[in-house]
Amino acid sequence: MPLPVSRAVTKLGEDINRARRRRRMTQQSLSERIGASITTIKRMESGDPRIPLHFVARTLYVFGEIDRLSQLLDSGQDEIGLNLMDDQLPKRIRTSRKSTVNAL
Repeated sequence: MPLPVSRAVTKLGEDINRARRRRRMTQQSLSERIGASITTIKRMESGDPRIPLHFVARTLYVFGEIDRLSQLLDSGQDEIGLNLMDDQLPKRIRTSRKSTVNAL
């Protein structure tokens, strides 16, 4: 895993831990509210990258922060994407038959 990705996931876990404690919630309470085990909560708070996204999303919802998830890659804020010409993007991206046959 690239180091910047590892750091970001670790920071997210630390932020979830801090947000939970600020809300005076126990790991048990959070686990019940998001439908996960306490072990999953501990792994999420420690920055385990294998935690399913839906647990992170449910946690954000419980914390009242679900809007942040929907803003992660908002197309209106995507500077790199905005630099590309939207009308020049293909409607579909297809694999050529030649590469499909070679893959078999």
